[in-house]
Amino acid sequence: MDELDKEILNEIQWTFPLVTRPFDVIAKKFDTTPEIIKERMNALKQSGVLRQLSAIFDTRKLGYTSSLVAMEIEKDQLEHVASQINRHPGVSHNYERDHQFNLWFTLAVPPGSDLKTELDKFNVLKGITKVRMLPTLQLFKIGVKLDMVDEKKHEVAPTEKKKEIQNVKFEPTDEDKAFVRELQKDMEIIDEPFVKAANNLSISEDQLFEKMKYYESIGVMRRFAAILRHRQVGFTANGMIVWKVPEDRISEVGGKLGAFPQVSHCYERPTYPDWPYNVFSMIHCKTHDEAHEMAKNIQDQIHVDDYKILFSSREFKKTRVEYFVENNFSLEESITVS
Repeated sequence: MDELDKEILNEIQWTFPLVTRPFDVIAKKFDTTPEIIKERMNALKQSGVLRQLSAIFDTRKLGYTSSLVAMEIEKDQLEHVASQINRHPGVSHNYERDHQFNLWFTLAVPPGSDLKTELDKFNVLKGITKVRMLPTLQLFKIGVKLDMVDEKKHEVAPTEKKKEIQNVKFEPTDEDKAFVRELQKDMEIIDEPFVKAANNLSISEDQLFEKMKYYESIGVMRRFAAILRHRQVGFTANGMIVWKVPEDRISEVGGKLGAFPQVSHCYERPTYPDWPYNVFSMIHCKTHDEAHEMAKNIQDQIHVDDYKILFSSREFKKTRVEYFVENNFSLEESITVS
């Protein structure tokens, strides 16, 4: 990747023009041609750097229930358990982390499904010794943006403002579900990429853009943007910093952590006797040393003494949940329990 590739990736991770010919707009910004932009983006996709270009939806706004799950797995069973958990269509992220709880994954289920019932389906797997459900109690931030251009890296300070969204109750209709199914698809890198979606929905492009902007204004769609593969672009030290925050400071600390540009996700989650950490924040760095230095820098500004960094040592699964696509899941048929 050269500097222009990195500049393009920086741009499209956060904003993507919702217009008929978006690559013309991007080309104008970088004083080049749409053909060069498309050529470079297709090359980035083929090389595996650019994972997907699509709408990014808010799981909870769509009526889905989700949770982070931590498991302690016997080491010799870890790969098998992880591979079986990966089969669940509601599992989007699944990592080995360096800790007693060595498998961490997210599980989301559609409206009308029970999260605990789905999680209990994994009980037939051998080697699971502990399970801890860690649902979101407060969401402070969600939104990955990897700083691709070293010279433009943000200062490690709580400088970001939270995006304002309208507080509107949203219950998806069949029409909304059709929109979501269409907009979550990976977009083709062609001159007029939104035409296909508009045609499939039997509406005009203007109506499509209007609906997308409405979804964004009420927080149903977080944004339309590119998702990168962290490891392929050098961000191999992906650290989950967990903080033990006094109860009366959780909202203050979470809000401040969410304002750091380097923090991509920040949540309050429940604690257990063997898990005292209640605020979770994700950072993405190129080395463990850089991550430790960043965590210390953040710690100096939020004044929370007790924290740990859990690095992902293996990625078993990283994908997007496909919303409103019917899938029934069962392990029993393919696993013999001894």
